[in-house]
Parts: sequence; C-alpha cells; structure tokens
Amino acid sequence: MAGAQLMQIAKTTRLAIPLAGARPMNIIKDNMFKRITGWRTACALFPLSILLVLLFFLSFGLGRDPTVVPSPLLGQKMPAFSQTQLGQAERQIHSADWLGTPALVNVWASWCAACRDEHPLLMAWAAKKPYPLYGINYKDKAAEALAWLDRFGNPYHSSIHDESGQVGLDWGVYGVPETFVIDAQGIIRYKHIGPLNRQVLEESIQTILEQLPQRHNGA
Repeated sequence: MAGAQLMQIAKTTRLAIPLAGARPMNIIKDNMFKRITGWRTACALFPLSILLVLLFFLSFGLGRDPTVVPSPLLGQKMPAFSQTQLGQAERQIHSADWLGTPALVNVWASWCAACRDEHPLLMAWAAKKPYPLYGINYKDKAAEALAWLDRFGNPYHSSIHDESGQVGLDWGVYGVPETFVIDAQGIIRYKHIGPLNRQVLEESIQTILEQLPQRHNGA
C-alpha cells in the first residue's frame, strides 16, 4: 500500500511541475491580450492622426491670402529681358528701361476675362500717374492685344509683347492677371495673383511703393 501511494504522489508531482522553458498559460494569454489591445489602439489612433494632420494644413491654408503667393523672386532682381514693344515692333525694350523709380508691372492678355475686371482701376491709376505702370502682354497676338487696348484704354507706360510666354515664365507667372511691385533698382518687392481690387491697389501696393526709395541714380 505504501509503495502504491508513493507512485501516485510521484505522478501527481510530475504533472504539477512545468516543463523546462515552458511558459504558464496565464502569461501567454495575458501577452496575447496586450498585443491585441495595442493593435486595436493603434488602429483607432491612426485615422485620428490623419485627421489632425489634415486639419493642421487646412487651417494653415485658410489663414493665408490666396492672391499673395510666396515667390522665389521676391527680394531678387527682376529677370532680364529684351522684347519688342507692343505696337512698335521696331523698338526693343530692355529690363534696364524699367529701372530708376518704383513701379508696377502688370501681366495681362486680351483673352483674359479677369484682366477686363481690373482694367478700370489700372486706367484710374495711370490717370493719377503716381508711379509708372509697365505691362507684359502674355501669350497674346499683337493685333488682338492692340485692339483690346483701343477698346478699353491703354494705361501702360510701355508694354512688352511676350507672345511665346518666355518672359512670363522667367518671372514665375502662374496665370493672368498678375501684378508685381519693383523698386528703383528692379528688385521685386511684391506679387499679387488675380485681378486687382481697390483695397489691394490703394492700401497694399501704394503703401509698399511709398515706403521704397524713390530714386536710384545708378540705374
């Protein structure tokens, strides 16, 4: 009897001792639960992270004026050019001809509907002659551009004919109309995309022009 009891105790003891290197079942279950929980948390947080990123960029974009676009040319000299003057094919206008005093440079075309919207303001500006207004006639036919000016008036001190669009490309033009402010040395100080309005012209552009040195004798 004593021998049988000892054998039974030995069997019970072996079953109670885990194999070497084996992990208790409750620890395995606990680790699996943690992994599943972590995966679910990550899946839940991923859409939230994407939403926060989108909201950040949206708020950044809404806080900016879409008509004022940062240009790599701001603070740099305007790109050099040598183009024929619109309406006078025998005359060449060079970028140096636009130096000496602060000025506006307006990119326009006869096919541009928005150019017609801002044109009365440009005509009023030219009538007051506070600062020179130069034009870049962009990707246009000379005859059509001249007919357009005959119909609506010519506010430009001079306008170059950029039929190929190369000058506009050099200036970083996105479309028409666009307006630049250059100082007396030809440094680009401001860029406006889209048709001008009275507030931009009188409060922003004219203020910038008045704050610039008015003459550059070394031009």
